[in-house]
Amino acid sequence: MDSIRNIISGKKGLIVGIANENSIAYGCASVLRELGAEVAVTYLNAKAEKYVRPLADKLEAPLVMPLDVEQPGQMQQVFSDIEQHWGKLDFVIHSIAFCPMDDLHGRVVDCSRDGFQQAMHVSCYSFVEMARHAEPLMKDGGSLITMSYYGADKVVENYNMMGPVKAALESVSRYMASELGPKGIRVHAVSPGPLKTRAASGIAHFDQLIDDAIARAPQNKLVDIEDVGMTCAFLISNAARSLTGQTIYVDGGHHIMA
Repeated sequence: MDSIRNIISGKKGLIVGIANENSIAYGCASVLRELGAEVAVTYLNAKAEKYVRPLADKLEAPLVMPLDVEQPGQMQQVFSDIEQHWGKLDFVIHSIAFCPMDDLHGRVVDCSRDGFQQAMHVSCYSFVEMARHAEPLMKDGGSLITMSYYGADKVVENYNMMGPVKAALESVSRYMASELGPKGIRVHAVSPGPLKTRAASGIAHFDQLIDDAIARAPQNKLVDIEDVGMTCAFLISNAARSLTGQTIYVDGGHHIMA
């Protein structure tokens, strides 16, 4: 851990998606902060702020900003605040996703147009938009990381419409890696195994999905948010300087099993 600290310390980044202490985004933020990075964080709305603020205090976050990616102007303001405070940016971790419950619990073939567009906007297009705003601040290169899931590649029962949405997100990551590579900006999708987060609780029969993941994974255990955070720390570090455009599975080997 000390060796990673040496190449993470002093880096400055934005982490989007903290809802509570069980959030993947918080796991990433806490690991990165422990390793010496500075983190700016966002909260969805006033209701969410009361849960995020105490966590931001633990992280010693110098910037705690509202960000609802569906609200015009908020993302621009986030990056403007970062530019004014830091003048640069080393990494962004995008850990947000949303799908209307009726669409998530129904067949893909039956999903509504509005629901599909909203899921794509929040879960996928917002990463593109963040990359566009981050690009001019990553003057010395940087890392853009988003969160995917095994259901992007294989059909996972009850994951439904989020499967195609996450597949689009992984594809977007590869194309942005190609486009931003000449500027030293690396782009990755990290694909954790199932985690007991608030967002995952909306998936039907999620407990069964958890049990199946434990049974199928070669390590016969779930990963945790710290595992995801350590992976992101490596990807952000210069030790991963020659890696880009990949989907990195952090799932105890679950994805290799037939």
